[in-house]
Amino acid sequence: MNQPLGYLKEILSNYTDRSDIGKEIYAIIREDDFTSEESFVSRLSNEQIDFLNKILPDEISHAQEEDDGERVMQLNEVHERLY
Repeated sequence: MNQPLGYLKEILSNYTDRSDIGKEIYAIIREDDFTSEESFVSRLSNEQIDFLNKILPDEISHAQEEDDGERVMQLNEVHERLY
């Protein structure tokens, strides 16, 4: 699995019980073996992209607070592809 998407999948696992959209995105990552963030983003609906745009800044901030530079970098890779 693509490493940035692995980090995203881990984060989304925290949203699957409280968000249908989070559950949908988690399933998309789990079901396909994406080789790039671009191929993943191309599968998303506008609603799913909006959801990720809402949660990723907070998740990236949290990773920065935890001084987890690798996670920050990988999540930024995904976040940049959403635009």
